[in-house]
Amino acid sequence: MPAAPPIPIYLDHNATTPMLPDVVEQMRTCFTTLAGNPASQHEFGRRARRRLEDVRQRIGELVGAKMTGRDADSIVFTSGGTEANNLAVRGLVGPFSAGRLVISSLEHPSVSAGVGQLAHSGWHVDRLGVDGRGVLQVRELPSMLRPETQLVCALLGHNETGVLQPVTEIAALCAERGVRLHTDAAQVVGKIPVDFRALGVATMSFAAHKFHGPVGIGALVVRHGVTLTPQLFGGFQQAGLRPGTESVVLAVGMLTALELWHREQEARQVRLHTLREDFERAICTGWPRAMVIGADAPRLPHTSNIALVGFDRQALFIALDQAGIACSTGSACASGSSEPSPALVAMGLDEAVISSALRFSFGATTTAAEVAESSRRILQVCKNLRR
Repeated sequence: MPAAPPIPIYLDHNATTPMLPDVVEQMRTCFTTLAGNPASQHEFGRRARRRLEDVRQRIGELVGAKMTGRDADSIVFTSGGTEANNLAVRGLVGPFSAGRLVISSLEHPSVSAGVGQLAHSGWHVDRLGVDGRGVLQVRELPSMLRPETQLVCALLGHNETGVLQPVTEIAALCAERGVRLHTDAAQVVGKIPVDFRALGVATMSFAAHKFHGPVGIGALVVRHGVTLTPQLFGGFQQAGLRPGTESVVLAVGMLTALELWHREQEARQVRLHTLREDFERAICTGWPRAMVIGADAPRLPHTSNIALVGFDRQALFIALDQAGIACSTGSACASGSSEPSPALVAMGLDEAVISSALRFSFGATTTAAEVAESSRRILQVCKNLRR
């Protein structure tokens, strides 16, 4: 009789996270009680609009935006982090036909690809370097901020290594030169505290499915006084910045997930950090050639990028999948690519490290037993492949 397949263990929460039961329940209630389109003028529509705007304000408050007063910031709901990043990049450069912009060497494809399209249109792109720890080289930035520089993009936490970036320092330099800064905070919001106003950025993006909310909704926080050029057309919703019917249900799901994190934030951070440390200790003890990328830099508590030197990452990924371990070879949006990670290349790591690196990421549903069992299976796979 064939052996039963191993119980699967999900260690790819940076790609997406499972919705928590409370999120599902709040969305179900919203589905059954709010039938109106929030753009409609009748009572059903007005009820939906009130709920949507209450949710919008609370989400802004939880990420440190100023949501009241004449200088209030704004929240634009999008279909996810990719759309939010595209709206920021294309919207902030606005009507300018060409100019200069700065992008970090660590950006998610939804930022770097959008910038690549601008480069094809005649924009000059400067790239901010990164050191071997995975931290952006802020000292390079002043020489790149020229009179014609319109925008800087620097993510808040890296999706592959989990390394936190000095965005407040970058924002201060940008403010001195009158240049706007966009930060992608998709891997940070709902994982550690984020204060939009304190960061000093013009715009900040995030997505609900990264912190146990629903797939299909993201948000762009826009600082008071910052203007965006719309990228979609056909309606007046959200001041015309993102036309189309807003989903009250998805917005409720996003808020519920964010509030759950807010109530449990200290306990979650401690638990995720402990799980990550236990995981890395077990792997590095059992496989001495293993290397934790970014270990010497400040990191998000839920992300571990480990190079299992001596193996090919694609072969190892397949073997781990067969062993019931779900992980990643890089950004989920670049899944399937055989090319090495641009971020790890930019860090100047050895080819043997880059070619053997895998990302493991944990979430609110990850257990200590799963971490211990996954460590055992990973080491067993390494031994089997070595033989």
